[in-house]
Amino acid sequence: MESKIIAALDVPTAADAAQAVREIGDAVSFYKVGLELFLAAGPQVLEMLRGEGKKIFLDLKFHDIPRTVAHAVRSVLAYGPDLLTIHASGSTAMVKAAAEAVQEAGAQTKILAVTVLTSLDQGDMTLLGVTRSVEEQVLALAQMAVGAGAAGLVCSPLEAGKLRAALGPAPLLVTPGVRPAGAGVGDQKRVMTPAEAIRAGASYLVIGRPILGAPDRRAAAQAIHEEMAAIGV
Repeated sequence: MESKIIAALDVPTAADAAQAVREIGDAVSFYKVGLELFLAAGPQVLEMLRGEGKKIFLDLKFHDIPRTVAHAVRSVLAYGPDLLTIHASGSTAMVKAAAEAVQEAGAQTKILAVTVLTSLDQGDMTLLGVTRSVEEQVLALAQMAVGAGAAGLVCSPLEAGKLRAALGPAPLLVTPGVRPAGAGVGDQKRVMTPAEAIRAGASYLVIGRPILGAPDRRAAAQAIHEEMAAIGV
């Protein structure tokens, strides 16, 4: 069975990333590279992951005018990411431009649209001038993005069930804000356990600190697999 875990390489250097991948070993085959690490070591880290036979979730969350985003997508396709993020709030035209850039390049990269960051709650949305509830905003952005050509979404696990019900089985649902039972939530405000998130309809779980911050990183990742396997997910 394919692993549902994407380990977040939220570390500052290529050396730190390589060490984490070595320590986690075969317990994880998919890794997220975000802004911090990409800006510090970009191609070097991606080449390392490819050399280790790992899949890449390039989480850069592009958000700009459609033309600029399309060119940015074309630029990073050279690195061969399996998943690439943009912000759904960039508009229908921006999402469409990103999806078309992938299609025109004949690449296998899947565009994921970020709906509402898992660090935001209803109070934050109100301060930003959004009058919809978090759930309403997530659903509206999700439907727009998938309709514009996104292959999937990044969303809170708390919204995964409703999105799966509304959008059907096709879109990928990638969920940060996942914490094993008993783990601290950090700066995430909308969280679930791994098993709960998969049951809710998530395709992949992005897990950072519970793995990278563990004394034994491989054992921590393996324990999450076992937690899910114990209840058949």
